[in-house]
Amino acid sequence: MDVPPKLSARARLFDTGHNRKTDAHDAHAVAAVAVRTKGLRVLSYDSDLEVLRMLTDRRAELISQRVQTVNRLQRMLSELVPGEVKLNLTAPQAREILSRRRPRDIAGKTCKRLALEQLEDLTVIDRRIKASDKELKALVIASGSKLMDLPGIGPIGAARILADVGDVSRFADRNRFASWTGTAPLDASSGEQIRHRLSRAGNRKINHMLHMAALSQIRLDTEGRTYYRRKRTAGKTHLEALRCLKRKISDAVYRQLLDDAHHAAGASPGGQSGASRESRAADLPPHIGTSDQPLPDPHPRRYAAASRPRKSQPRQALQDAG
Repeated sequence: MDVPPKLSARARLFDTGHNRKTDAHDAHAVAAVAVRTKGLRVLSYDSDLEVLRMLTDRRAELISQRVQTVNRLQRMLSELVPGEVKLNLTAPQAREILSRRRPRDIAGKTCKRLALEQLEDLTVIDRRIKASDKELKALVIASGSKLMDLPGIGPIGAARILADVGDVSRFADRNRFASWTGTAPLDASSGEQIRHRLSRAGNRKINHMLHMAALSQIRLDTEGRTYYRRKRTAGKTHLEALRCLKRKISDAVYRQLLDDAHHAAGASPGGQSGASRESRAADLPPHIGTSDQPLPDPHPRRYAAASRPRKSQPRQALQDAG
């Protein structure tokens, strides 16, 4: 059962008289709410999403391991060849630098041997990361999701979103989804000064994916960059405009997840087979006026009854009524 944290906190407060959280009290409160509350959403296990979660976590571990390996290799190269340190060091660059260095003392030879070991580890890690990227992309395509059609979201970001979101129906609207992703700003207004500040809550992994997507849209010629520049022109700082763009991307991701869910269920977003709806990062939902909305078909009984000819009443009856 999906037990909301507010309900469990309320039960814990009524049970203990305080809201201090321990494992035992929290487990008891969650169980009490699950037993006594009706209408809670029943969780379902999806093996495909579980595979995506494990692979994305494994890739994150490989990236962290690669950063540590590159830092160790950089330290050894700085000792062997001072001034040859590169910011974004790759395995071929490190191999080319080590090939030009032939130390003669024992300390230099040992340092080069250790650097070659780190270089070999880096090569293995890079090969595993490429294989993981290829596998994740194939799984995202096989899932039928169109998240990669959004600017700035690649296979890695799409896999992380699908694995962490799971069933998008557990979010009532785009505002709840934005609160979960940490892109909904917090009100920090004071008096006549209206401002909002950054929210540190929510899923930080998804927030990081949305942050990278926003930076990609700003760097490339996309509608997101146009939206960002419009916010800067309106007087917002770089960080404030970036947060606004992240919120727009969060809304676009939510709409795309809803579209994917509708298509997976065999129905399109409009309720008709073959209909589609595009989701873009910087686009607002299209406004449909009353004249643009589809009109319902005429009710058969109502208009059929109105179209029958009325029976003519006798003239004498009409005179009596008058």
